[in-house]
Amino acid sequence: MYVLDARDLVRYTPIYGGLSVNANHTTRHPIRAWLILGICLVSAACGWLHNGSQTATVAWSLQDYEYLIAPGDTLNVFVWQNPDVSVQNVPVRPDGMISTPLVDDMIASGKTSRQLAKDIAGALASYIKDPSVTVTVVEFVGGYAQQVRIVGEAVKPQALPYKKHMTLLDVMIQVEGLTPYADGNKAKIVRRVGEQDVETRVRLEDLVKKGDMSANLEISPGDVIIIPEAWF
Repeated sequence: MYVLDARDLVRYTPIYGGLSVNANHTTRHPIRAWLILGICLVSAACGWLHNGSQTATVAWSLQDYEYLIAPGDTLNVFVWQNPDVSVQNVPVRPDGMISTPLVDDMIASGKTSRQLAKDIAGALASYIKDPSVTVTVVEFVGGYAQQVRIVGEAVKPQALPYKKHMTLLDVMIQVEGLTPYADGNKAKIVRRVGEQDVETRVRLEDLVKKGDMSANLEISPGDVIIIPEAWF
């Protein structure tokens, strides 16, 4: 058995993207060199897999995002070849329910438009043979988990409905930028990850006033952007 000492760790340091190997030491101790090289390769591979899985998870969650209907939204319900039961501008009530012809009360909140269309079709099946239903969300409000909330020194602080691939720049355009008193480079995003709130510092001043696009981060549904006041 070969035991690694501090000098071995310096000579054979795993680096993401490559390995640092001392050629002279390899020549003098070939068995030890191959053993250490194997350990380094395994270590590097584990790091690559770990990073790759994290990236894949984030990309998957954003790619597969679907909007969930929420109280305050407005819907159009179209039933093919049945104009009498098709209806426009149906409000989602504060209790999350909607009412349409032949369907008195149905829960809409928390469903995708596709899920709601399937449920309405099931309810209409007692009256119409093989109903084909399409639900379209025409006005979005979204629940808190699907909003992006901006508080503090924005010109128009507000809650915005999340849109797929929304970025900080999109948010700043909608809130009309920073006030003269904002400390934009000390702003932060608070994001719920599992059971914890994770804070990330963002550089809004560099983004808005200097056009530094490296500060333009992608936003996730449920994010809270906090913009502090500068101390003069």
